[in-house]
Parts: sequence; C-alpha cells; structure tokens
Amino acid sequence: MMKSKLLNTLMLAALALPGVAMAEDAPPAAAPAAAKPVVPTLSDILDASGLSVTGYIDVGYTSLNTTGLFASGVPSRVFDAPDPSAGKKLNSFNLNQASITVSKQPKEGFGGVINLTAGQDSNVIASFGAGNLGGNPFDNSHNFDVTQAYGSYVGGPLTVIAGKFVTLAGAEVIASPSDVNYSRSILFGYAIPFTHTGARVTYAVADTVNLIAGINNGWDQVSDTNKDKTIELGFTATPIKIVSLAGVYYSGKELTGFAKPLNQASNGNRQLVDLVATITATDKLSFVFNYDDGSQDNVTPAKAKWNGLASYANYQLTDLWRLSFRNEYFDDKDGFRTGIVQKWKENTLALAYLPTKNVELRGEIRRDTSNTSAFLNSDGTSKSSQSSFGLEALYKF
Repeated sequence: MMKSKLLNTLMLAALALPGVAMAEDAPPAAAPAAAKPVVPTLSDILDASGLSVTGYIDVGYTSLNTTGLFASGVPSRVFDAPDPSAGKKLNSFNLNQASITVSKQPKEGFGGVINLTAGQDSNVIASFGAGNLGGNPFDNSHNFDVTQAYGSYVGGPLTVIAGKFVTLAGAEVIASPSDVNYSRSILFGYAIPFTHTGARVTYAVADTVNLIAGINNGWDQVSDTNKDKTIELGFTATPIKIVSLAGVYYSGKELTGFAKPLNQASNGNRQLVDLVATITATDKLSFVFNYDDGSQDNVTPAKAKWNGLASYANYQLTDLWRLSFRNEYFDDKDGFRTGIVQKWKENTLALAYLPTKNVELRGEIRRDTSNTSAFLNSDGTSKSSQSSFGLEALYKF
C-alpha cells in the first residue's frame, strides 16, 4: 500500500515539472512543409517554345567640327545628320538605337523573325512606304522602324525567306553590336541599300559554299516605287579556314530622285556589285576588305557611277580591350550619291572596352577629307575636311 502511494506521488511530481508530459498528452508532430511549386522563368518558357529574344540599347555622343552636311545639303555622315525631324543633334547625347529581335528559326521547317528598331537611327533606315507619312520619302520623324519581318522555311540545304530583311551588301550592318566602330562607313551609307522587301533563296552547295538568289521591290522600299523588281544574286564561301568571302549583285529599275511625284519621276536601271573578304589571321587579329561598284541609268548626262573600297584591321589586345582601324575611299564620279562630284576619304581609329559580355564601351576619332570643298561650315562656307570624336555605350541582352 505504501509502495502504491509512493509511486503515485512520484508520478504527480513528474507531471508538475515544467516541460514534462505524458505520452498521451503530447501534441502531434508537425506535418512536413509542402514544397513550393517551381515557377518556370521567362527563359525556360522561351527555350521550351523555341523562341529567341535578343536586343540591345545604343547611346552615344558625337562631336563634329562641321554642320554634318555637304555643301549640296546631303548629310556627310549617315547616322549623324542634323535632322530636326529626327530630333538628332551633333555635339549632343543621343539614343541611337534600341532594338529587339524575336525569332524562331528551327533547323528544319517553318520559322520567322521580327526585328524592331527604335531611336534616332531608325529614321535613316526607314524604308519608303513604312514609317513615312503621306508617302513622303523624306518624312522620317517617327523614331521607329520595322527593320526586319519575315517568314522562313528550311528544308535540308534550302532556306527560303519572304518579307522584309536586311541587304546582303556591305561589311557593316544596321545592328550596332555587330560592328566594330561607332560611326558607320562611307560605303554603308552611300554605296549600298539598307533593306529589301521580297523573297530570298539560299542553297548550301557544300558545307563551305552557299548560293543566293532573290527578287525584291528595290532599295529600301516596302511599297514599290515602280512596277519593276530588283534581282539579287550572291554567294558566301570559306575556301580555307582563315578566309571567308561574300559577294552580291543587284540589278533593277530605281527612281533617279524623289523631286517629282512618283508617277512623274524618272526611272533607270541601278546596278551594284559588292564584295567582302575577311581574313582571320590569328585568334586576335583579323582584316576585312569591302569593295563596291554601282551605277544608275537615266541620270544626266546618261549614267551615274560610284565605287569605293573600305579596309579594316581589328586587334583584340586583351579579353577586355579591342583596337580597330578603318580606311576608306569613295569616288562619287557624278555626284549622284552625295550631291557633289568628289573623291571622299576617311580614317577611323576606335578603342573598345568590354567589361562584361553584355556591356561594350567605345571611343573613336575620325577624319574625313575630300578633293573639293565639300563639307559645310555653320557660317555657310565649306572646306575639304571634317573631324570628329565619338563615345558610345552598348548594353546587349
């Protein structure tokens, strides 16, 4: 009896101690926390859909010691014209380009590309019939351009695209990150077109050779200015590992000017031969050569001609620094492209700093010379040279 009372007393004392409880009074164990659902990122969704979204922002500053015009009134720099309608000014910071490209390009089957460009450069590259008010080819005041929009089909060695797309001509391109200098070359602005609207077929004859043929509305035209079409015939080739070649021929009737209503303006056949050779001497050093030869019929006295050559040397000093030099010569034999009969030369030295894969900073100095007093000063006089320096910042995504 005494043992029973002693046992009961000990049990009651244990229950009275803090933190001690009988098994049957213990709270149930907490259930494990449910795992949070994994939300797919935008990148995951795009990868799963086969879509690619890329883009860049290009801002810069250009200081030029002339008005940016020739004595003829034609801009003396393709993207640096002091165009009030475009809002771009010299000796000022400018939003050159803000571009985004959405594409789906499978190795086989149907795909497409949409490339939109905003910013002040878009007013220069805008095609006739798109971005112009009232069909006026000189009204480019929208700061927006549908630079490319085309559907594509790939079947084995054959690729077909139809819509609006960039030209095959030239060593330089519209997209700023793909060039090595800040300012564009003479040939880019005055020897070749920017874009075409039509259809293009590329056939891979071999792993190193492609043949290209196409038909389009002409130079920089969404809406054709006449009923005639322009043909393009081209090729790309890599005969040896360090050398790549590209060439294209364009021929078709184009307007000789927009001074009259389109139905009264004169037309003439325009031809262009463009050749580009790239030599990758080492993994750090490369050279590029670009030659253009163009002509326009039905221009007083009979045919206007122009030709030019651009040479580039690019050297990757370190992972962070790149040095580029460009030398050019352009002969506007009849003044059809610049409004002045002249032989125009330029030299550009550019230094690029690439702190990350998404950021590139560029600085350049450039000097242009002509064999005549071509460059217009602010006081109305003209001279045979102009100089500039520029700073550019690119963010790529």
